Amino acid sequence: MHPLIDALTLARAVSENDGLVILDVRWRLAGPPGIEAYRAGHLPGAVFVDLDRELAGEPGPLGRHPLPPTEVFQAAMRRAGVRSDSTVVVYDDADATAAGRAWWCLRYFRHERVRVLDGGLRAWREEGLPLTEREPDPVPGDFTARPGGLPVLDAGGAAVLAKSGVLLDARAAERFRGETEPVDPVAGHIPGAVNAPTWGNVGVDGRFLPGRLLRERFAALGATDAAEVGVYCGSGVTAAHEVLSLNLAGVPAALYVGSWSNWVADPMNPVATGL
Repeated sequence: MHPLIDALTLARAVSENDGLVILDVRWRLAGPPGIEAYRAGHLPGAVFVDLDRELAGEPGPLGRHPLPPTEVFQAAMRRAGVRSDSTVVVYDDADATAAGRAWWCLRYFRHERVRVLDGGLRAWREEGLPLTEREPDPVPGDFTARPGGLPVLDAGGAAVLAKSGVLLDARAAERFRGETEPVDPVAGHIPGAVNAPTWGNVGVDGRFLPGRLLRERFAALGATDAAEVGVYCGSGVTAAHEVLSLNLAGVPAALYVGSWSNWVADPMNPVATGL
């Protein structure tokens, strides 16, 4: 199953009532809460899933958005109506930053039939498609979460990969260089990492670049299917988007879920600045 779906194809599937489960995962780091946007209007049949509470665990030494506990994620998906044979479509406002995390979590917990609405709610609106304020009451699903469907890294694994493979840092260039750090207590990057800001994976419309262009982008950074590749960001959200982008380019990649927020929690971990 291709990881992306366009708005018109999704609209046809919704009209045919083919058993899709649609998850609204809108989220912004500085708020407002995504549930407010959801209640103001969402795709017909979509269920809201909270990234902070259901796609991540409690913030702490493991990072600001560590892996959600298996039972928490499973309960959230069952509440949303996800069954073992469901096709799940996830969306956010536009650029799939949050939707990428939802896609990654579902795949990590071994649900294979997952797609991301390319261009998100913006693309849906641009096609003149309807929104609703009606909140569905789905029949609870039977999805069983089983960790390990996608590869992950911890701090030690990220340090090794930065030397032996390709470790991509998906944050903005100024954060990578250590010129500014608006969220975490220490600025800089993991020594040996290569900067690949997430925004470079999508166009101005929020849609993903074609696979050919993504392959060219990542190959220029040394990330090909012949290399061992990992990704991190600030807290493991935009890095999941980059894992999805690499998937579209045909390059398997591991996610350092704890990312920079976990790395700097240990003062013994080295920090690099500049390029």
